[in-house]
Amino acid sequence: MVVVVGARQVGKTTLVEHVLGNRWDTVTFDPFQDIGNARADPDLFLDNHPPPLFLDEIQYAPEVVGALKRRVDKRRRTPGQYVVSGSQQWEVMRRLADSLAGRAVFLDLEGFSLTEATGQGKAGHWLKDWLSSPERFLAAPPPRLSPPFPLLEQLWRGWLPEAQSLAAGSLGVFHQAYHRTYIERDVRALGAVDDWHQFDRFTRLLAALSGQEINYRQLGRDLGLAPTTAQRWLRMLVATFQWFENPPYHGNTIKRISGKPKGYLADTGQICFAQAISTPRALESHPLLGALFETAIAGEIRKGAGLLPTVPRVFHWRSHGGAEVDFLIEFDGRLHPIEAKLRSQPTRSDASGIRAMAATYPNARFAPGLIVAPANRFHQVADDVFVLPWDTAPGPG
Repeated sequence: MVVVVGARQVGKTTLVEHVLGNRWDTVTFDPFQDIGNARADPDLFLDNHPPPLFLDEIQYAPEVVGALKRRVDKRRRTPGQYVVSGSQQWEVMRRLADSLAGRAVFLDLEGFSLTEATGQGKAGHWLKDWLSSPERFLAAPPPRLSPPFPLLEQLWRGWLPEAQSLAAGSLGVFHQAYHRTYIERDVRALGAVDDWHQFDRFTRLLAALSGQEINYRQLGRDLGLAPTTAQRWLRMLVATFQWFENPPYHGNTIKRISGKPKGYLADTGQICFAQAISTPRALESHPLLGALFETAIAGEIRKGAGLLPTVPRVFHWRSHGGAEVDFLIEFDGRLHPIEAKLRSQPTRSDASGIRAMAATYPNARFAPGLIVAPANRFHQVADDVFVLPWDTAPGPG
């Protein structure tokens, strides 16, 4: 089996149908209607839909999972029997991962990366090239992409596929509909919210906190919520692919560094909607602009890392003295520090966090550091620290 999961509107169904064409039987489940009597009698449903079979929105028919397991177990040596997709990680991942261990491959799908938005997604991603061999990357840095929109407009639009082609005047309606559909279908299906007005305020507050360390107690206090409620709601946003967190990196100096995770909303367009930012121009002097850029780079790192057969671990680092590194990627025994800076001409001072971290861990194996910025060229700003344009293309290899 292949299981494709991800947030609403990232293109799961479109991707699967593009790959499979019209060669497979397809069933899309519904939260209100029991399609094909699948929930009531999953075995009879599968009898009527033999493989190869694509089951879309599987979270609305979790009863089918057990029946799928029994059938796959009878034909363990026959690959490509079923493809399933879904939007809710709790339902899809918990049931499928527990029931189908060793029987299924799981693919996480997100919104577009910048390379995909420019039509070059098949070429890969610069992060894959960087992690594979920083030294080779430095010897021949790849060229830049030609993004379809200027930086501020791309941040304002976000990365959902449909948002790339809509007229600017329609984006507000699109993001409003997305937010409403997410709450009314995905969140309600999980049944973990008893005050929808407060939950809406909670999601808007999180949008303003994207790119910051998360204090669950303070998060609840700001809205008059119990810390346990705030943490439960945050876990629900993680489960539905709307919120991602990078844990802190400790190494061997736990007492000297922060222990809080750093969180990011999945889509910068949704942040702009939540903060009532109506045009890209309104971003020029907005206090969240730097956080929006960091959120976009966090997404690029997740999407690029997902292309690797072994997905690397991503952390953040912050000392009690204030030095910080936005992203620390652990891969093949090396630490790859990356900073996101919204400056066209980063300087040596922008590498201070990377240099402070290297000094804190003198025995660690560090790769050269990167400062990802809206710069016009790749260049060096400090010993083993380089500026990488945010719109760097994948390498030729």
